[in-house]
Amino acid sequence: MDWKEMLGQLREDLPQGDAGETPREETEIRKKDTLRVIVDRKGRKGKVATIIEGFTISDDEVAAVAASLKKRLGTGGSSRGGEILIQGDVAAKVLELLKADGYKIAVPR
Repeated sequence: MDWKEMLGQLREDLPQGDAGETPREETEIRKKDTLRVIVDRKGRKGKVATIIEGFTISDDEVAAVAASLKKRLGTGGSSRGGEILIQGDVAAKVLELLKADGYKIAVPR
């Protein structure tokens, strides 16, 4: 028996998911959130950071959004406590990316 046949047998043995269960769509989550994008220097020895706050999703989902933003922006950062910190003053780019992903953004006064 070759590996393809063994893999086919394993797939047959796997339990099937519930047909009545519908996955939660990310767009539903994103439409609920109104985010604020802030540029801050406090407590960072004069270095600038862009902070995104206002997420109501789980920390794992916030971490996934942070990873996506950091990769697309080519910069570092972190996520914790429902906030994302991106290194540097990249607020304009962050606003564009979040709007393209379907998030609502609160306009700073």
